[in-house]
Amino acid sequence: QVQLVESGGDLVQPGESLSLSCAASGISFSIYTMGWYRQAPGKERELVAEISRLRYRNYVDSVKGRFSISGDNAKNTMYLQMNSLKPEDTAVYYCHARFGSKNYWGQGTQVTVSS
Repeated sequence: QVQLVESGGDLVQPGESLSLSCAASGISFSIYTMGWYRQAPGKERELVAEISRLRYRNYVDSVKGRFSISGDNAKNTMYLQMNSLKPEDTAVYYCHARFGSKNYWGQGTQVTVSS
């Protein structure tokens, strides 16, 4: 059974940093394209950052230079380091894994940026 479990969401102030983790089980982490998506209230879910099985990284323009995605094959875990957080980064962040026609989602973790 495939499981993606996110952790690290929190309430932080603008300008602060936060690190999210996604622990994967039931899949071969190293061959999947892994990504972080987010969904703010009233908005569609959007891709934030993605790391391919060859470890190429892709970011949405609004987070470039502030967020960094990485993966640890030995731990089957993906990370999202978020710096200089802004109120508009407030959303539920979801972990996603895909390989061919297979797609898996985590349950989400809430990130709130507010003073």
